Amino acid sequence: MVMLSVTVDKETFDKACDKAYHQSVKRINVPGFRKGKAPRKMIEKMYGPEIFYEDAMNACYPDAYEAAVAEAGIEPVGYPHFSDFDVQDGEFVFKAQVAVYPEVTLKDYKGVEAEKAEVSVSDEEVDTEVEHLADRNARIVTVDRPAQNGDTIQFDFDGYVDGKAFDGGKAENYSLKLGSGMFIPGFEEQLVGKKAGDECDVEVTFPEDYHAKELAGKPAVFKCKVHEVKESQKPELDDEFAKDVSEFDTLAELKADIKAKILESKQHQADAAFEESLLTKIIEGLEGEIPEDMFERQLDRIVEDFSYRMQMQGIGLEAYLKMNNMEPSAFRSMFREQAERQVRVRLALDTVAKLENLEVSAEELDAEYNRLAEQYKMEASRVRELIAEKDLKADLLTQKALELVKNAAKAVAPKAAEEAAADAGEEKKAEKKP
Repeated sequence: MVMLSVTVDKETFDKACDKAYHQSVKRINVPGFRKGKAPRKMIEKMYGPEIFYEDAMNACYPDAYEAAVAEAGIEPVGYPHFSDFDVQDGEFVFKAQVAVYPEVTLKDYKGVEAEKAEVSVSDEEVDTEVEHLADRNARIVTVDRPAQNGDTIQFDFDGYVDGKAFDGGKAENYSLKLGSGMFIPGFEEQLVGKKAGDECDVEVTFPEDYHAKELAGKPAVFKCKVHEVKESQKPELDDEFAKDVSEFDTLAELKADIKAKILESKQHQADAAFEESLLTKIIEGLEGEIPEDMFERQLDRIVEDFSYRMQMQGIGLEAYLKMNNMEPSAFRSMFREQAERQVRVRLALDTVAKLENLEVSAEELDAEYNRLAEQYKMEASRVRELIAEKDLKADLLTQKALELVKNAAKAVAPKAAEEAAADAGEEKKAEKKP
């Protein structure tokens, strides 16, 4: 933490007091003067010069604090705490305590070993995806035969418990896929084998933990009438199928495309896991005292982002917490570990950027602004208004540092990583032996 003693000179503070006078004179009564016409000196003589101090201080201290930070050459990382506001000999003085960017050191960040799985795609995986595609394009057709598991039946049902009808126990032309488990245990099985026109009694017992307490654990009879039996008919898996569901002319081309997409997805997952593993290893070598304010500010950002995403879904954060019976403090603590990791990762990568003298050119900055403008469908000038150049440059530097450590890292298969860890453990044990 750094304590700054800040002074606003007499001339600057007097101008702020004069501005405060002009903004408030219409609200001040001075005998012998119409409202808004009393001179400043008369008001100060009657009420004391302090009458304008609060507004003047509020107008002065933000710029004065920023100037003091620049003069001290520090990089604040938290919100400042202001104290000891006073006016001495016409000068406005105050103190500002603020956490600053920590001095940290980083151990090895080049050649770090991290797990990266080899990825491949089997024919079975491709066939499974093709089957799913066929399922999504299946036709539902009426069939003249007894219902089988997987068929959909259209039927009426009327339920009774102790010989009496109950709420929610009756429906007409209800559509049910047999084997889906949508109804209570034992119900759907008794409709297998029934065909259109069949009537039957389905005897079941409601589960003990059934949501309607008045029905829980009780036997029931449902009088059912089947109107229609339908089956799902999947298309033939041939070239015509490929033409119908894709831009490809043959099934082989469709399968090749599916395989490529599965492989791309797996590679993306493997890359993300590798990056996560690598960063975990790197931040283990981060040393230095990190201000609590850094963690708290990152927590603020995470909570604000979560709140924004909830609002996009039409749910306020307060309503979300109430729905989930959560206290704000408990909700915030859920993200503590995430915030700490993000801060440590950022510090580590910032350190790499400094050690490697990484820079962001004006061209790179312009290109990123243009990319963001295209992504969010807005003018580049508007993006520049929303994202400060300093912040965007910091993000690009972090990305460059991340690419550097990834390119310099040594990717090892998960099994090899386990063996290396085991060998290291054995070496430590051997060192301890007399």
